[in-house]
Amino acid sequence: MKHLTPHKIAEITRGEFIGDGSALRIRVAGAVRDNRDVKPGNLFVCIRGARADGHAYANSAFASGAACCLAQQRIPDAKGPYVLVESTLESIKALGGYYRGLFEIPIIGVTGSVGKTTAKELIAAVLGAKYRVLKTPKNLNNELGVPLTLLSLDGQYEAAVIEMGISGFGEMGRLAQMVKPDIFIITKIGYSHIEELGDLNGVLQAKSEAFAYMRQGGVAILNGDDDLLWGYDPGMRKITFGTGMRNDFRAENICAEGIGAVICDIVSDTGRMHTKIPAYGSHLASLMPAAAAVGRLLGLTDDEIVRGALSYAPVDGRANVKDTGSITLIDDCYNANPHSVKAALTSLSTLPGRRVAILGDMFGLGEQSDALHHEIGAFAALSNLDSLICCGDKAALIYNSYLSSGGGPAHYYPGKAGLIASLPQLIKQGDNVLIKASRAMQFEEIAAACYFA
Repeated sequence: MKHLTPHKIAEITRGEFIGDGSALRIRVAGAVRDNRDVKPGNLFVCIRGARADGHAYANSAFASGAACCLAQQRIPDAKGPYVLVESTLESIKALGGYYRGLFEIPIIGVTGSVGKTTAKELIAAVLGAKYRVLKTPKNLNNELGVPLTLLSLDGQYEAAVIEMGISGFGEMGRLAQMVKPDIFIITKIGYSHIEELGDLNGVLQAKSEAFAYMRQGGVAILNGDDDLLWGYDPGMRKITFGTGMRNDFRAENICAEGIGAVICDIVSDTGRMHTKIPAYGSHLASLMPAAAAVGRLLGLTDDEIVRGALSYAPVDGRANVKDTGSITLIDDCYNANPHSVKAALTSLSTLPGRRVAILGDMFGLGEQSDALHHEIGAFAALSNLDSLICCGDKAALIYNSYLSSGGGPAHYYPGKAGLIASLPQLIKQGDNVLIKASRAMQFEEIAAACYFA
């Protein structure tokens, strides 16, 4: 098993070791930032956040078995050894990059404006048919989550799938410096973080920073249905995926089995395989070709790829389908941008029965925000809805555009309290109800209320 020591941690971070000298060479395995997650032997990283300062929990971490702490201020009455550094965030990134270099296993990086978490889970499921796979927990895909994930590598893993999320220029480069992917996937160039990145070309520029840090012989797997990605040259072998005929790996004969599964054929120049993904959402079929491409690159047979897809399970808050006893609730309230909202509405439109969409504000769209909210309303009017319910300041634009585009009936609520109070009148026994908005809207409160409507 790979491990670090406080001595090595101090060396890599250029920090000062504080503690009994006999602890300099103890084994340190894995790293966490939450003292409640500490396991014996872990490195506890003291992060100073907006709501809590990790330094205050250092001794609690020691009590739970932490072997060492990483701190950027002195810890009074420390109950164990720690390494004092100028910045714990910069230091954990240095440790993550160093530790990744100790492993020769294939590492797959995944990014995109929409679908990256789903793609990460689907690729990990496929590879799991042959390999022991480490994957990014939940969506810990930023400059803190990525090194913590890398530091959880150990000798049991034979491959890793690392989700990489950004909001501005330079971030992807810093992530890729740590991850050094062998394979890098971009699922979509869309309107996420457009305030910081300016336009779609800016999004592509920011995402593609990773290619400068790929390992030798690296492969780019890009969504060929996206015109920007289709025309982009990553400077290395490029494989395209999607549903269009021009792609190297494409999904055909896509069919939903109600809310329980999506079926499709994956076609490439090496043949055709019939796959079934046991989850809701037509978007899964558009990502399955990317997972199949990774599988083929890493030596999986068609049977292994098909078997791996059958083990896929969605992450909470991302197109989870729940039977509440009275309705079918499609809980997709983790986040939203124009592409993901359109995909969610498309999937909803395939379901039999009454279809209701509850939509809220999409954040981070900059100067294009109003136009993009209008666009969602017009798209919703063509999406076979029986009812649209909108909530939030910008959601009023969705509502108005929906009605002016011929949609109806529809309801608008400025705030969640009014909507929740009206739910018994808005949804009916047997409805299919989609809930989607940006994370900051906290629409999980609406999802929870649907159980009692």
